[in-house]
Amino acid sequence: MKLDEMTELYISYRRALGEKFKTNTQALRSFMKYIGGDTNPMELTIEQVKPYLYYPAGKVTAGWFIRHTALKGMFHWAVSRGIMTGVPLPIDLPRRLEHMTPYIYSKAELKRLFCSAMEYQKNRSAIYPECMKMILQLTYFLGLRLHETMSIKIRDLNQSELYVYIRESKFYKSRIVTYNHKVRELINTFLKWREEQNMRTELESGLFLDKKGVEMHIDTVRGAFERIRKHADISRSNQSLFQPRIHDLRHTFAVDRLTAWYKENQDVQKLLPVLSTYLGHTHLSHTSVYLTMTDGLLREASKRFESYIKQKNDE
Repeated sequence: MKLDEMTELYISYRRALGEKFKTNTQALRSFMKYIGGDTNPMELTIEQVKPYLYYPAGKVTAGWFIRHTALKGMFHWAVSRGIMTGVPLPIDLPRRLEHMTPYIYSKAELKRLFCSAMEYQKNRSAIYPECMKMILQLTYFLGLRLHETMSIKIRDLNQSELYVYIRESKFYKSRIVTYNHKVRELINTFLKWREEQNMRTELESGLFLDKKGVEMHIDTVRGAFERIRKHADISRSNQSLFQPRIHDLRHTFAVDRLTAWYKENQDVQKLLPVLSTYLGHTHLSHTSVYLTMTDGLLREASKRFESYIKQKNDE
């Protein structure tokens, strides 16, 4: 059996178990192309595999561990079925990288991001700047995961009822995400622009298409975001390996929502499950990851605590 056959067989096996297996599939197919699909898995050596773990940066990155995990799973599966006789991976693992703290964008930075989406392109591109801007805006205003934003089809938008239907997202769960009249106006403006570009308008069409009429790929969007972020002059002030990501728009949404509730003197404890459901989380603990303690959030929480203490003292 050749490497390409083994790889696709393993991917099919994992998907048959009910897994989406997207990230690992990408890593395994990338490995197959890197090594060569005609390679005999039995002949793979650590010396062949090791350079791929460091590809393309040539150093340990978060991708190193993603690739190692994907390959380890496939190799052990292959050994258990007699396709391979050993696991050609280094025994000693490098030290894991620092924990990545989500980046919370300020209002000024968000404004710069949205503006830069229309200005960042220096050369001819297959990407419409208008699509990039709308992708960033919906991801932030609705607190979506990027793949959820990218998966929206025309049929999923209900402008009269002010919601978008997110289909089979993480853990194959679907949900309704509501929005306000301001977001509806943004969507209406975007839909009108789409019509002016003669984009497909059938219900099954993806919302975001490139200039060839093809649905935009998530990796293309991530690459464009890096250029937009740099054009907007947004970066971490420390020497962190991790720069602000597009996914941090979702983190920013959660923090901004919580901060607003504090300012409105809402019962945050009761509203946290609402936020959790809105974000598509199955457990409240998953939402806590998104609640980075910013200065603004800390300030509003302190005000609430001081008010509570004063109330107790007055009783």
